[in-house]
Amino acid sequence: MGLIFRVLLVFLVVLAALATISNAHGDGTLTLRCHPDEAASLLQLKKSFSFFRYPSGLESWQDGTDCCLWEGVGCSNSFGHVTALELGGCGLYSQGLDPAIFKLTSLQLLDLSMNNFGMHILPASGFERLSLLTHLNLSNSRFQGKIPIGISKLVNLISLDLSVSYYDTTEDSLSDYDSSIAIISYVFWLPNFQNLVANLKNLRELYLDGVDMSSSGDWCHALAESLPDLRVLSLSSCFLGGPICWSLSRLHSLTAINLEDNFDILATFPEFFMDFSNLSVLQLARTNLQGWFPRRAFESKTLRVLDLSGNQDLLGHVPNFSNASSLETMMLDGTNLSFAKPGSFSNFKSLKRLSFDVIFFSVDPPSSLDILGSLRQLQVSQVDSAVDVGAIFSWMSDLQNLQSLKLSWCNFSQTSFSSVAKLKSLRSLTISDCSLTRPVLSTLGYLVDLRSLEIFNCIFSGSIPSAVGNLTNLRVLKINGCDFSGPIPSSIGNLMNLRSLEINGAYGSFDSHAGSSVAIPSSVGNLSNLVSLEIWYCFFSGQIPDAVGLLKKLAVLRLGQCGFSGRIPNSIVNLTQLIDLDLSSNVLNGKIV
Repeated sequence: MGLIFRVLLVFLVVLAALATISNAHGDGTLTLRCHPDEAASLLQLKKSFSFFRYPSGLESWQDGTDCCLWEGVGCSNSFGHVTALELGGCGLYSQGLDPAIFKLTSLQLLDLSMNNFGMHILPASGFERLSLLTHLNLSNSRFQGKIPIGISKLVNLISLDLSVSYYDTTEDSLSDYDSSIAIISYVFWLPNFQNLVANLKNLRELYLDGVDMSSSGDWCHALAESLPDLRVLSLSSCFLGGPICWSLSRLHSLTAINLEDNFDILATFPEFFMDFSNLSVLQLARTNLQGWFPRRAFESKTLRVLDLSGNQDLLGHVPNFSNASSLETMMLDGTNLSFAKPGSFSNFKSLKRLSFDVIFFSVDPPSSLDILGSLRQLQVSQVDSAVDVGAIFSWMSDLQNLQSLKLSWCNFSQTSFSSVAKLKSLRSLTISDCSLTRPVLSTLGYLVDLRSLEIFNCIFSGSIPSAVGNLTNLRVLKINGCDFSGPIPSSIGNLMNLRSLEINGAYGSFDSHAGSSVAIPSSVGNLSNLVSLEIWYCFFSGQIPDAVGLLKKLAVLRLGQCGFSGRIPNSIVNLTQLIDLDLSSNVLNGKIV
């Protein structure tokens, strides 16, 4: 009997040891298995998702396994409750948010950003149950409609992000998340801002970019009264009205302010912003600022980002001072700020992003700019004379660290782009409202490391040059509102890394090659990574090629208003990931079956 007891005791000890090992992470920290009801809620949430771009998404979420070890799930070591759900950018698609998520009442962090929830409205109730939340991020997830009142009851929130931003093709933004989501954005609306923030006293970061706040009342005083410890305020493109009230001066902990693209603020620059001792980011572009801009901003020891662009009634001078500025980003295009002294830029040696209008220089631009070798992003506008064009381009050729270049309202009809072709580090090029020639466009074929090329509202004669096929690293190609003739070159089929191709608003006549009846070449079928194909409002002729059906990753196909004729290609049925199809205003026949 004693022997049996000893054997049983050893068995129980071994069993306990095995249980301990199975519930420990690699670092030896003992953890508990997650609660079965919470695992069931997570599995219900998974069922609501489709993984049209990432078939293996959430593969670790399997019934009968420890949900604390699942992808994107974090648990409390003390009680085994699910406290974090980080699914940002996982390529998830769902017809709305499944209420099962509100059963995870121990959640402290919830991140569903950069996914696709099908333009559905957030549940009117449920968020109030997640009372322990400190971080909530639903940005860029294709929700829309009224922001639920339950979010206003999350009194422990430290960070709230409900922002909607539009597709940016600068080098920093070129990632592998679902491009179809970024291209089509929809917004929340907020009927009463005061009601949202009144109880969020612990909030440190607030991001509501792109939320319609036009009916939200006095946003300015609401911020000052309700969020005393706010560090980050980002309310761009919110339809805010002005002026910027003096009571905001009480938010002395602010480190970042972004109010850009609120065209109705109509105010003088609030100089009290410069009294915020830790302010590092100030973005006030296109807010209708007026009056004189103080030089204090250029002398700040903490300010890293200053964006005043698009405020044409804002006056002032870029000073020439002895102390080096800490500014890394300075966007001044579209203002009346002038650069009167040759040394105006000599102390901006930390600059990595810069935009300016050449017409406001009273000296030869390169004499002020030749020390800016650290620039990563540059925007130049309003260059008209051939002398200025030549001088600017000559200076640009020395910017070997430049990654992003934007040129607008420039006359390049008499100029070679050879200097731009020397920018071997360039990843993003945007040209808008410029006069171009076909040789200029052909020169762009030397920028073989380019990831994004966008040409908007430019006038150039001839067709798209075949040299565009040399840009084999392109992810994004957009040619919108340009006057050119001829079909899309077949060399476009070389761009096998392309994710987004967009051509629209072309007013030239599109004639086919001799012996060909299509303006879109069949080589487009080579673009196996394409997620969005938009060719619309163009004067094309001929048929839609069957090769379109080879684009298996395509989520957006828009070929409306192009004058296409003939049958609808049967191959379109192969596009199983398609969520947006527009073939309207063509002369097509047949069915999609």
